[in-house]
Amino acid sequence: MAEDKQPLHSVSVGPAVVGEGSRLLAIRRRATGAWQLPGGILERDECPLQAVRREVLEETGVLVEPELLTGVYKNMILGVVSLVFRCHGVGGEPRPTEEATEVAWLTLDEIVQQMVEAFAVRLQDAVAAEPKPSVRLHDGISLIV
Repeated sequence: MAEDKQPLHSVSVGPAVVGEGSRLLAIRRRATGAWQLPGGILERDECPLQAVRREVLEETGVLVEPELLTGVYKNMILGVVSLVFRCHGVGGEPRPTEEATEVAWLTLDEIVQQMVEAFAVRLQDAVAAEPKPSVRLHDGISLIV
């Protein structure tokens, strides 16, 4: 395959930060106004666990420790593969940032109501009683079965 025909993919990390009362950390993205879990693109020289810690701190002000890989999600339209890790907080306070107009601890019901399916399912998978890594495809909004 010619070099200019190689598929382009990027890898992102998404933390499912579980807090008191099984609430989950969510942000309202400044760019879109949509509720999502924090996260972003994995830098070329960065370990995925380092990226999780960095992204949560940058986007929420919360320090976290990753516990477990809970899912791999691919946006089939954009070619983005997201690794989601269940995390717990170890410090800091949630606050608005350059990336987020709001940062909140939401219940799973609130997440299902306020997030598109492609993002809500990541948090649902992360809090499953006996999580095993899920592998799911989506189009940025809905799951593709």
